[in-house]
Amino acid sequence: MVFRLSIVLLAALVAAGVLAPQSFNETIQHALSLTVARAGWLYLLIVFASLLFLLYLSLGRFADLRIGGDDAEPEFSRLSWLSMLFAAGMGIGLVFWGAAEPVSHYLHPPEGLTAQSMPAARASMRYVFFHWGLHPWAVYALVGLAMAWFQFNRDGRGQISDLLQPVIGRWHQRWPGQLIDVAAVVATAIGVATTLGFGTVQISAGLARVFGLSVTPALQLCVVAVAFALYMASSLTGLHRGIKWLSNLNLALAALLLAFVLVAGPTSFIFETFTTTLGSYINQLPNMSLRMAPFSRDPWVGEWTIFYWAWWIAWAPFVGSFIARISRGRRVREFVFGVVLVPSLMSFVWFAAFGGSALWAQMFGGGDLAGALSQGYEQVLFALLESLPWAPLLMAAAIALLMLFFVTSADSATLVLASMSSEDRADPPLSRRATWGVIQALIAVALLLAGGLDALQGVIIIAALPFALLLVLIMWSLYRVLDQDYLHKQREAARFRHAMQRWIARENDGAAPP
Repeated sequence: MVFRLSIVLLAALVAAGVLAPQSFNETIQHALSLTVARAGWLYLLIVFASLLFLLYLSLGRFADLRIGGDDAEPEFSRLSWLSMLFAAGMGIGLVFWGAAEPVSHYLHPPEGLTAQSMPAARASMRYVFFHWGLHPWAVYALVGLAMAWFQFNRDGRGQISDLLQPVIGRWHQRWPGQLIDVAAVVATAIGVATTLGFGTVQISAGLARVFGLSVTPALQLCVVAVAFALYMASSLTGLHRGIKWLSNLNLALAALLLAFVLVAGPTSFIFETFTTTLGSYINQLPNMSLRMAPFSRDPWVGEWTIFYWAWWIAWAPFVGSFIARISRGRRVREFVFGVVLVPSLMSFVWFAAFGGSALWAQMFGGGDLAGALSQGYEQVLFALLESLPWAPLLMAAAIALLMLFFVTSADSATLVLASMSSEDRADPPLSRRATWGVIQALIAVALLLAGGLDALQGVIIIAALPFALLLVLIMWSLYRVLDQDYLHKQREAARFRHAMQRWIARENDGAAPP
């Protein structure tokens, strides 16, 4: 039921986007306005609560519990583990928005600030850290830890519905649980397709700049087709070969590109920006986490923060399931710190380098990144790279990195979607992976044809709302099972301790002289 109903719903979405793109986009924008107006505050509260809940788990009495049991050992090295979750969790988004988002906030700032002012520049970097830092990774970690715990410690099937078993009982394997799984699969497929759509737009823009091509739907379809062939080949090789190798290659190429920008760009300005922004981010974290605009009616929060929160929530079943598959043997504290803190710091460094360089070029370097932004978000990165030495090589490396992130995100999602829509605990069959590979490509194409980035952003906010409500139940359910397992472990330790005390007492009595 989960597989078939998910396919039917997504096929209807694809058909609407392809056959009636204008009407589809108008419907999406209307539904988007209603969602942001009526439920925008809900996204903020749930995501902030997820961060606080993860903080409690990492510092409280559950911190030393181990995924898979006390004897479980990690399956992957820490470096491979971090590179795989980072490539799956952010990937294309970092490259797409690394320079574009800070410039956009500088030109159209939040909080009623004056555009192109010093406060606008500071706020632009602070909100970039906010959008790509602790909050998204807390959502991923919450779902990932819950899925890992139910799968490896409670012998679950690896389905989202399993996470609600302590709340809804045996119904988690009946039609209510199946509907929950359908909602998770549909939200995941749309979330992944949104990211692939962003990647397609920027890869096409890069090819146009490097090779003088025109950005047309035909070029975008060619990009999707090439990426489809690559990610299907990678997905069919399995988790331990294609996905792992490509994730490590991704991390290496991203590190090289980052290092070059740090050295060739305004190095001192980048590190000063990183330090200053990190301090203001930590200082204003609670305020930004709960900020809406009920009096000014400024749409900025809905267009940016709520969009991002919905994007992360829609990605949570996919990234959480993938993180769960590679995290057996990790303790709760290590899992939370590894999934939340380390990738957040990597994101901060990335945005300080690319966003800081972009702001420096716009404010002090005589660059016209504002003009590039007026042509589309996807143009800003390449406009920045053109201002650095060895620009053609850098742009080619950026295109290659985008394609690698595209492939690693898509092949990971293909494996996860096939698993989420299957009742079997074993790896899903190749035919089901191939089906989901095709569906992902078709959804990305349909959304691009329907309205480009506006359609992508609108669909993701709407699709994420049901799963946002499920996150509350997941937090309660995870707390209950961790509490039960913690108490069971304490009782086992107490029984063992009492048994040892009795044995020592008997030995002492037997050794005593008559």
